[in-house]
Amino acid sequence: MNAVIGYGGIAAFFLLVIVVLELTKKQSANFSEYATAGRSFGSWFSAMAFLNTWVPGTGFIAFAGFAAAFGVISFYSMVYSLLAVVLMFFLARPVFEWGKRHDLRTQADLLGLRYGSRAVRIVAAIIGIIASFPWAILGMQSLALVFKYLSFGKVGGTVAVLIGIAVIGLRQIWTARFGMRGVIISDFVQGIVAYVIGTIIALGLLTWLVTNGHGFDKLPASHYSLPGPGSAVGPLYVASLILTGVLGGWCWPDIFVRLFTSNSSATIKRAAVMAAPLMLIFDTALTLLAIVAASVPGVDKAPDNVWFITAGIGGAGLLTLAGVCVVAATMGNIGANLQALGTQAANDIVGAAMNVRITNARIGRIAVAVLTLLAAIGAFATINMTSGLIIFAFVSYQAICQLAPTLLLGIFWKRGTAAAAIAGMVSGAVSAMVLQVLYPISIPWADGATSGVIGLLINTAVYVGVTWAMPMKAAERQRVERLFSQKHSQVESDVAGIGNEVAVASPRSF
Repeated sequence: MNAVIGYGGIAAFFLLVIVVLELTKKQSANFSEYATAGRSFGSWFSAMAFLNTWVPGTGFIAFAGFAAAFGVISFYSMVYSLLAVVLMFFLARPVFEWGKRHDLRTQADLLGLRYGSRAVRIVAAIIGIIASFPWAILGMQSLALVFKYLSFGKVGGTVAVLIGIAVIGLRQIWTARFGMRGVIISDFVQGIVAYVIGTIIALGLLTWLVTNGHGFDKLPASHYSLPGPGSAVGPLYVASLILTGVLGGWCWPDIFVRLFTSNSSATIKRAAVMAAPLMLIFDTALTLLAIVAASVPGVDKAPDNVWFITAGIGGAGLLTLAGVCVVAATMGNIGANLQALGTQAANDIVGAAMNVRITNARIGRIAVAVLTLLAAIGAFATINMTSGLIIFAFVSYQAICQLAPTLLLGIFWKRGTAAAAIAGMVSGAVSAMVLQVLYPISIPWADGATSGVIGLLINTAVYVGVTWAMPMKAAERQRVERLFSQKHSQVESDVAGIGNEVAVASPRSF
């Protein structure tokens, strides 16, 4: 009976998302609308979509497990997440205006425009796809824990992975059909379940633990310390995690494309203001729960299971709700990831290599479907290799950060050149990945700095050095000046922005 409750809860939530998508469906007229949702969504949709992509299902598993195992150091993720929201505020105007004016669909598309180079566009797209794809595989595998727990002992690990792959594969049918419009709409539903209901569950469990003998005083002293001079990981370790987190955050293709789906730059800024408190409350509740739950029997042996172990205290019903929260967060993350990667593959690799502008939305659907199939095959082929994939995922995170100098300096500094961008991205990515393999946690000779930070230093030095050694020619300088001097033709106001949000929120606007 418990298994029926568990799997029935997942089925009911899945059905809810599909019904909402079918009721609000709107076929994309062209590839641009498929990739950007027609740049039509308001602040609440944008804020919830950011959360549903930024905080994946592994937040309930890996990040919560890290908090249970190591304590207050885990708050680093909250710090860099909030700083990433601040960066979202400052990126809003240039990214949205360039995107709308020049019909940009992806992050790589924007970089290609800024540097006037197909090569920059292709290199950025390749780095983004290679770095992001392992996370799609890990997302599919993370669902295995949900289906294992909600079977209440009736399903083993391998079968649970296969069920997770099948569920995500089925869900991706609607992602491929509706593109970013479907992703944003489903993100709203999934976000409410994952982060609103998830926060309520976390606060409720935290209250129960504190009042039933699992207070903060039961934790070892090590849970309240941060690495400093003489520590095993080095004094710069936490600062490095925060730096690479905030700079790398907007380098992920699926995160960046959120900026193109909003209906104005003012909307993006309001979405950032809305997302910050929601993220602060959710992250605080989940992290504190995981830290306190370290004293719960069984958590010390399997910290990644802390969310499920503590939810199990409330019986089958509460455990099912907790599992649905993980599924909601995972579906949103995987869907947006594969949608962005498929769009980037079609638009910035195939389209750029052939020097054609993709206009048919069907090409995007095919690319998303192909990547979904490849991710499913990858998840199946690596059922017993999760630890190896996690290591590769850590390497990929240090690599994706290397898009930051090219992206941020390109947007806020006019002098950067295409040659500098390519040299910086390649040198930074290669050095970061090599150092990550040699020093998986931190680099001793760099006082605990991570491979991503050293890569960023090399990357930025190469970018600036090449820019000064090989400055722009007169024609390119004039092109960049025109790009930066163009003024947005639409006059925005807070009243108009609020009006747009009301219009977007109406089902008729879908």
